[in-house]
Amino acid sequence: MKRTRMAWAVAAAALLGMTAAAMAADKPDWGKREFESNCAVCHGKSGRGDGPYAGIVADNQGGSDITTLSKKNGGVFPIYKVTQTIDGRNVVKAHGPRDMPIWGDDYLATAKRSAATAESPFDAEAMVTYKIYALAEYLYRLQAK
Repeated sequence: MKRTRMAWAVAAAALLGMTAAAMAADKPDWGKREFESNCAVCHGKSGRGDGPYAGIVADNQGGSDITTLSKKNGGVFPIYKVTQTIDGRNVVKAHGPRDMPIWGDDYLATAKRSAATAESPFDAEAMVTYKIYALAEYLYRLQAK
């Protein structure tokens, strides 16, 4: 139970920190950048599931419109579920097939290439975690009020 509380506290701190960073006008909005380059093709620029590839992947669980994640979760943004869905590397076989791309693998491959060419001084897994939480923070901002 203590580990779960600590994980939520770390996630909340990361979310708040990234929100503050994203609000700074002179800093790039990494979460928005990731969303527009990887997610908007299916979810649409507004996150309402109206991207050009919408409908190509079976949407049995109503996941195309990602502006209602908080609403569907009792008004609370499901940060853990969102980050795990984006990452996708921890697939549970019993949950069935996975139609959404596994961005954790893609981010890790990119981070490893950057580390190999000295473009990034950071650990590859740390970069993956940062990208996933930046993207999750942007999804939080897309939630319908």
